[in-house]
Amino acid sequence: MNLRMKLYMAFLSLIVIPMCAMGIGTFLVTSHTIEKKYSEQAEYSLKSISYSIENVFREMNNVTDNGVASSVFHMALIADNPVNLGEGDQLSLNASQRNFRSLLYNYPAISYAFLYNLQPTPSNRIVSIFTKENFNALSFDKFKRHSLYNEVMKLNGVPRWIAPFEYPEFTGSEPVFTQIRLIKELSFFQNIGILVVQIKNWEIDRIFRNLSISGAQDTHFMMVNEDGLIVYDPSRTYQGQHMSELVEQEKPFSKGYESLKVGFDGRESIVSSYQMKDSPWHLISVTSWKSLSQETTVLAKWYVIIIMACLLAALMFNILFMNRITGTIAVLVRFMRRVERGDFSARVEGKGYDEMQLLAQGFNDLMDKISSLFSRVKAEQMQKTSAELRVLQAQIKPHFLFNTLESINGLALRGEGRKVSEMVTRLGSILRISIQDKEEITIQEEVKHLKSYLEIQKYRFPDLFEYEMDIPSGLESFPMLKLTLQPLVENSIQHGFEGIDYKGEIKVSAWEDMGKVILQVEDNGLGMDNEVLSRFEYMLKESSDWHHHKAIIKSPVMSERRGLGVRSVADRIRIQYGDHYGIFICSSKGHGTVIRCILPKNDWGDRP
Repeated sequence: MNLRMKLYMAFLSLIVIPMCAMGIGTFLVTSHTIEKKYSEQAEYSLKSISYSIENVFREMNNVTDNGVASSVFHMALIADNPVNLGEGDQLSLNASQRNFRSLLYNYPAISYAFLYNLQPTPSNRIVSIFTKENFNALSFDKFKRHSLYNEVMKLNGVPRWIAPFEYPEFTGSEPVFTQIRLIKELSFFQNIGILVVQIKNWEIDRIFRNLSISGAQDTHFMMVNEDGLIVYDPSRTYQGQHMSELVEQEKPFSKGYESLKVGFDGRESIVSSYQMKDSPWHLISVTSWKSLSQETTVLAKWYVIIIMACLLAALMFNILFMNRITGTIAVLVRFMRRVERGDFSARVEGKGYDEMQLLAQGFNDLMDKISSLFSRVKAEQMQKTSAELRVLQAQIKPHFLFNTLESINGLALRGEGRKVSEMVTRLGSILRISIQDKEEITIQEEVKHLKSYLEIQKYRFPDLFEYEMDIPSGLESFPMLKLTLQPLVENSIQHGFEGIDYKGEIKVSAWEDMGKVILQVEDNGLGMDNEVLSRFEYMLKESSDWHHHKAIIKSPVMSERRGLGVRSVADRIRIQYGDHYGIFICSSKGHGTVIRCILPKNDWGDRP
């Protein structure tokens, strides 16, 4: 990634992203705060509404309680059969009815009232108190089969309230609240009737109308039963519908208070619910999120405009000023790449009088010094390379001579003169190649040298191993460093076949691959585990042709004698031909070892 891109990435990560994140975070925090504050306000409002509505029902309960206590309903049921009344009872009935009518007139919300007569042989099962047009009470036989009948009887005189649309057979088409309660005879507490009273929604409408006047115009209030049926809606918009038709992801109402942000009737809204005390109904308030967050949205738009203006100004600064700096640096980078390719004549033309000019001038001065030093180092390196080759080669010769002379001495002591003669002949052939002044010989000469070495080793260890040579004739004339293959084969004999109970095999082969000559020494010896390989200071590679660990020998750093010759060969190849060539080892415990020499395919006098 170039400097210009880094500056733009820094601009993006240090300015653009933090400012956008801050804006989004501020908006989310503000929205959460608005939602929380509204939830608290909605809870207070719903509790206040619930208290007011409960007072309405409580007042109606008191009215009917007075009727029960004054025996008005008892007298009304008896009056249904006047022959059962004495003169005193008739006067008491008239007085009680006047008092109860006076009480009912003081509560005009009552729209309808009647009694179901539970006495054994009544003349009429339904005794009317207040009547209204276009409404017929449910017959006693149907009511007795209704689930509400058993519920009212179990309540034993406690009022049971029915909301609009819950039981239309009791409330009719008009949205009214209905109270049903059992009437008992006060002397012996016998069940004598069931009172049904319907009240109009005037008082409840007034409660919600006052809320609208006090500033809750954007909030929609409703009453919902446990099944999610909307039993009351002041605006008459949703009453009779089910919450599942309006709310996305509907969930059961919880006890107490709850507030959620959900979709309601296709709009994102805050829906709050509160269960009324001693009642199966829930008060619901719905406020659209758009109306709540209107001011926040305006602020967010202004914030975005300001942020965009600041970012645009910062971007213009980057374009006008930073491009000049990065442009100068890019020119320097181009010239430095020319230097990397070996062009030490590259010089930068400076312009102006600022730091960029000083940077260009410093580059030119540095190149002058590098050119001078490079010429000096090149000459010194040639001398050093020649000295290293001589040292590494000398490191191999004494080791081989010591082993061979030791074997000849052993044969001489045992009196095996013929073998001594053959070994001396082979040794002479090896020394003739070793003492030559030239560092490179042909592959054919190296193979001949290797055969002499292997024959000497077979004299020393007659039953230890066999060997095979597979060298194409087309590669025999190419040059290579002398004494390259001998240390590799020596490694197989001394370490690969040490302690084996089978006959070892060594195969030396060669081939050409992508302009390189590959010489390979393969044995079926003990192999090496990872710990031994690690001592060669190798780099693990992956190859589709090699399935075990491989190691490229890099430097002759090793405390043990084992591998010294292999490392010496690797470093000689590296010094002579460069870092792209060297030794490649593949080995696994119990699976033998394969060592490849990677050499350039050069004609005589060429270098890679």
